[in-house]
Formats: sequence, C-alpha cells, structure tokens
Amino acid sequence: MVDAGDLDIVAAARGLGPQIVAARDDMEKSRRLPAGLVSAMDDAGLFRTYLPRSLGGPEIDPLSAFRAVEELSIADGSVGWCCFIAGSIALYTGWLEAGAAREIVGVPATLRGAGSFRPLGTARVTDGGYAVTGRWDFASGCWHANWLFLNCVVVDERGPRHNAGGPAAGLPELRMMSVPVGAARIIDNWDVIGLHGTGSNDVAVEDFFVPDSRTFALTDQPVDAAPLCSFRTAMATTFAPLAGNTLGMARGAMDAFVGLAGAKATTMNMALLRDRAAVQQVVGQVEAIISGARAYVLDAVGRMWDGVLSGKADLSGEVWQARLSVTHAVHESARAIGMLYHASGTNAVRRGNLLEGYFRDVHAAMMHAGGLLANFEQGGRAALGLPPGAPGW
Repeated sequence: MVDAGDLDIVAAARGLGPQIVAARDDMEKSRRLPAGLVSAMDDAGLFRTYLPRSLGGPEIDPLSAFRAVEELSIADGSVGWCCFIAGSIALYTGWLEAGAAREIVGVPATLRGAGSFRPLGTARVTDGGYAVTGRWDFASGCWHANWLFLNCVVVDERGPRHNAGGPAAGLPELRMMSVPVGAARIIDNWDVIGLHGTGSNDVAVEDFFVPDSRTFALTDQPVDAAPLCSFRTAMATTFAPLAGNTLGMARGAMDAFVGLAGAKATTMNMALLRDRAAVQQVVGQVEAIISGARAYVLDAVGRMWDGVLSGKADLSGEVWQARLSVTHAVHESARAIGMLYHASGTNAVRRGNLLEGYFRDVHAAMMHAGGLLANFEQGGRAALGLPPGAPGW
C-alpha cells in the first residue's frame, strides 16, 4: 500500500536530479553535500523518510524509501547514501519515549540524523542518565546533521555491564545515545575510494551527559506503535534503501554507458562501442542483471511489508528473503557496473568519467553491513531451516 505522500517524496527525489548533477564536482572535492542541496533535500523530507507520523514525519513505506533513494542515486551515489542513512536512523526515534523524541525531532520536524550503530563509545551510568565518551567512525552526513545517534557500552563503577536475560544474555549491555551534533567534534578524515560526498568522518564526544530518556537499546521493543516500527522487520526495513542506492548507481552507470557507446571508440578499434556485438551482449546482460535484482527486492520487501500490514504472525520467511534480496542487489549492482566499466575500455579510467565514479562508489557502498558476503550464509541457514546466526534474520 502506497499513499500520495510517499509518491510525493519519490517525485521530489526525482526532481532533484539536475541540481545533484550540477553539484557532482563540488561534492567530490569538498567531501560533503553542498548547503543548497541539503536545504532542498531537507525541505522535501528526504532526511526523514522513516520518521514516524506521530513525530511529524512522512513515515513512508520501505518500497517508497527504496525508490526515493534509487532516484537520488541515479544522479549521484553519495546523495542517495545520505538519504538512506538519515532516513533509516529516523526510524529509531520510534524507540524513544514520545516526549523525548519530540524534543529531538523538533516541531515541526527538523531532524537530520547521523551516527554509528557500532559500539565504539562508553556510557558511564550517572544520576538520571549517562556520561558519554568515545570516537565513532563512518558517521555519514555528519556535516549536515543536527543529531547524532551513537551506540555505547554501558559501564558503571565495576566496569562494563552485561545483559542479565533475553537473547543477548551475558553480552555487554549496549545503549544508543542521542547527542546534539554541537556536542561532538567532527574529525575530518574521510579519505576513501568512493562515496566522497557523504562526508562519513569520525565523530568524537567527551564526557557529555545524556539523560536516560534520550537513550534506548536496539534490542528493546519500540515505543511507537506504527507498523513501520515493527521490531521483527526493523533491520530489513532500514536496509532496503541500501539496495536502492546501489541499483540506482547501476542504472546511472547504464545511462552513462549508453551515452558513451554512441559517441566513443577505443584505442585499438575505431568502431563506435554501440556497433560492436560484444558490447551489445554486455548491455543486454547488464540490463537483465539490474532489472532482475530490482524485481527480487520489490517482490521480497513488498511481501514483507504486506505481512506487516496484515498482521501476519510469523514473518520469518519474509524477513530473510527481504534481507537476502538486498545483499543480492548490492553485489549484482557492483557486477553490472564492473561489466560496463570494462566494456568501455580506456574511456572509463579517467577521473571525472561517470563510469569511473559509479565504479568507485558502488564498491564503497557494498562494504555496508547489508552488503556483506556473510549475509548469504545467513540466507542459506534460513533456507535450510536452521536458526538465525546473526541479528535481524
């Protein structure tokens, strides 16, 4: 089920294409999104795609979030990535007590979230909350964010605390801390192979007090009752736009290659690329790869979402198929872009060539947890009827 608001956000993402294309060089050099583009995305709600309606957010469905990120990523992978990350983080405001969530989100909603789910900091128990210290890497979008969500190991006077019960019994107790970006130091160290424009720098916090009401554990049941905040499907929901990011880049690479093929030859062959049988075969294969991977995501994530809306009691089958479809899409996107890159010959190797940029960006994106090869093992375990070996499956 898709409502008009969801379609509006997808249309807004598509409409930003020319502005994104014009900003590509700036993003590559500055390693962040330009202020004008941030404002346009903010106005369109593209940093709050999953923010619950109870908090003034659009709360769009996972397939619409996939499509919005896909549209942005056709124009530039970094822009789509920033939408994916901020929109997915916004979902977890549904784990906070409503009053605290509204304080963070703002009225009207102004949240632009960034952060890290890796527990690289400590939260020392104090009266009424925690004193947070740590340094977190890969904080995508931190330059334009106004709140950081940072995962911490909880410690007290005896050292790290451990969970007493539940599936995480015996493991260190972890809590997400909501920290205003002004309380953090951004360490400008984003020097990487691709996704330059995401500005995924390290952020550091030292002995900053966070009240208990602004914290939550990822293993907690959500407070908000919105279908989107379903604990059973949260990880698959937040990872779905990752597939939109990589498949969007693959579609952008295909568009770039078609344009190149009609205008360029190569060093050893003066025939245009489009007139060569070998190139025609590659294009046909790549089209099937992109379209096939996209169809799997739309089907698997769609069936999972239908199950959520219908109140289906056991969604385990839908969840593992959705997770598997995302990982499959990430790797198929990289394969498709690689095939186009090599088919273009020496044309592709120059800096600034669109294929060269998509090639670098997709190989950075596939390092996300949703794209790891280990996910295929988890999907295989589920298909074989074995218990999950990792969270969110």
